[in-house]
Amino acid sequence: MLLKELLKLRGVSGNEGEVRAFILEKARPLADRVLVDALGSVLAWKDSKKKNAKTVMLAAHMDEVGFIVQYVREDGLLRYLPVGSVDPAVCVSKRVLVGPDLVPGVLGSKAVHLQEPEERTHPFTHDNLFIDIGAKDKKDALTKVKPGDFVSFDGPIVEFGDGFIKSRALDDRVGCSVLLELLKGEYDVNLCCAFTVQEEIGLNGALVSSRRVDPDFGIAFEGTTANDTPGARVHEEICTLGKGPTVSFMDNSSLANPALFAHLCHVAEEKGLPWQIKRGVAGGNDAGAMQRANKGVATAVISVPCRYIHSPASVCCLKDVEAAAALGRAFLESAGSL
Repeated sequence: MLLKELLKLRGVSGNEGEVRAFILEKARPLADRVLVDALGSVLAWKDSKKKNAKTVMLAAHMDEVGFIVQYVREDGLLRYLPVGSVDPAVCVSKRVLVGPDLVPGVLGSKAVHLQEPEERTHPFTHDNLFIDIGAKDKKDALTKVKPGDFVSFDGPIVEFGDGFIKSRALDDRVGCSVLLELLKGEYDVNLCCAFTVQEEIGLNGALVSSRRVDPDFGIAFEGTTANDTPGARVHEEICTLGKGPTVSFMDNSSLANPALFAHLCHVAEEKGLPWQIKRGVAGGNDAGAMQRANKGVATAVISVPCRYIHSPASVCCLKDVEAAAALGRAFLESAGSL
């Protein structure tokens, strides 16, 4: 699978071009036809040889959370705005790359010994933080970056422990890697793999793509919050790394179609695949847009559990990514009978 190659690419919401170019290169030899829609999502089709075949749309988003330069201060420090949901608590002292030239920077804050006692009792907000690119003043900074430049987290991709991997953008390069793997198969359904844009800022790409594809069934492949860490109460543990992908009955953007949810669970059991039910309803994903397309679409979600999601050091288990692909393949092989 191509997960590591995908993780090397930058693709903050609205700036997915680098990821899109890679996916186009890899998808074209596998698909019967590939197009880029008006918003920038990639649609890769595999046509079934079966007459009157149903159409299945699989969606995974190319974009990641990040930042955008708002303006440059007189002292050369950059004010920024978050793009997508980024907790300020994961930002302080983290490395970033700014603009098309990948200018290195650091997310900085007021030094702790300069904070008033009351300030130390409150968490930072993005308004308290800034990006330091080592510029001596505004004029110097503007020779390297400009307002409107996208900013992504920086950091190495590291495999560690028992098959774990650490990186930014696991949400949702795990899903993109799964879709590229599933394009290699032949199925009794018309398959459209949609690599969508701007999921992190409102499911925009999936909304446009699903209206164009008009599928009978839609499955979103995601990276989802695990929360299987110390301090979480049992009912707050949404899923567990290493126990397979999750199948969701609902989240904050959609309700799974009951028959489709049951079918996914049945297929996973029948094939002896590791899997788990997502035990929480936090977050949203492209299924929320697919579900509302045209006359309505039966949808469900398969997710890879991730710790520390939307941070520069998200963690997932590579076996869960492989199992998500296996479940997707088993579903597609059975979907012709739905």
